[in-house]
Amino acid sequence: MKIPFCVIFFSLGFSFFLPSSVARGGERSSLRSGTNNVSWYANSARRFLVEGDKSQGSVDKARGYLSNSDLEKAVKEFGKRCSNISKIYSIGESVNGVPLWVIEISDKPGVEEPEPAFKYIGNMHGDEPVGRELLIRLANWICDNYLKDPLATLIVDNVHLHILPSMNPDGFSLGRRGNANNIDLNRDFPDQFFPRNDDIDSRQPETRAIMNWLRKIQFTASASLHGGALVANYPWDGTEDKRRIYYRCPDDDTFRFMASTYSRSHRNMSLSTEFPGGITNGASWYPIYGGMQDWNYIHAGCFELTLEISDNKWPNADELSTLWEYNKMSLLNLIASVVKMGVHGRIFSSDRGRPLPGSIMIKGINYTIKAGRLFADYHRLLTPAKGYEGI
Repeated sequence: MKIPFCVIFFSLGFSFFLPSSVARGGERSSLRSGTNNVSWYANSARRFLVEGDKSQGSVDKARGYLSNSDLEKAVKEFGKRCSNISKIYSIGESVNGVPLWVIEISDKPGVEEPEPAFKYIGNMHGDEPVGRELLIRLANWICDNYLKDPLATLIVDNVHLHILPSMNPDGFSLGRRGNANNIDLNRDFPDQFFPRNDDIDSRQPETRAIMNWLRKIQFTASASLHGGALVANYPWDGTEDKRRIYYRCPDDDTFRFMASTYSRSHRNMSLSTEFPGGITNGASWYPIYGGMQDWNYIHAGCFELTLEISDNKWPNADELSTLWEYNKMSLLNLIASVVKMGVHGRIFSSDRGRPLPGSIMIKGINYTIKAGRLFADYHRLLTPAKGYEGI
């Protein structure tokens, strides 16, 4: 017996907010301590290939940054101060037992709704801590400006935002890239081209926590924050034969648009002479395997970017305010993009209005988006200003 069904959808045009005045310079910035002055240079950017990066003493580097206990305190204080639009929870623990705290921000935190969910992950690499600082500032800015600023209000009212400031607190406290087991967490996920990390028992607890998190929440999009370059990176990150070439995923156009949304909203990322437009295909930059970005897209239906937000992996703490100003609109506009682009709707039976399991496919794009389990809602990100046909 066939069940009659209806599909209701809506689409939104896309626009993004920019600061009222933006001073731009050359390719990438090297921020000088204690000043907002910027000196421009054109050294080659790179994602660090050596997993055991040596760096200055962790005590000196960490001065002015939130310690793990400070970060936990900041998260919990945020939950109390902004309890009307937030929920605090943990997705697991690190190797050394440090909770992986998450801030959820929504007008109905903790309540499942037919709205897109977005996540930010910071500090995946322990020696790249700028992200954890910026994500705490992001949460506080949204709380302070809700019902005052249209972008903050749009995000709170229409998105379930989840912020994991530190995926690798042990690596941060040790001042190194890997976790307490000295494993690079961005090489620890199952890979589509090579059977690495297929043994779930050997996977790191931080990696397992992320994977279990995505089994519970159906995220529409996300981004992880890194340091060491200034560019928005998108799939694929690897190639079948390990060659360094541009390797397109089915949603290449949409990923390029999302990456450009971040880059164009940034103070100077889009002005890069090394990465045209301030964006790059990961495999074209250099291939990696076992990365979190591609795993999100393949296994969780989540469109994830890897954002390199600071040329210096661990800059002096007095540069954090400037880095926040450079990245603030980018962080906000990327979240808002999950509402403003694509098609959104629900699948339900026409006779009783019951949500029905289903999926969305677009002609010419070999990728399927599954509708949500509770409301049968879907949020299919697509590049604006193009004609699409469902199949």
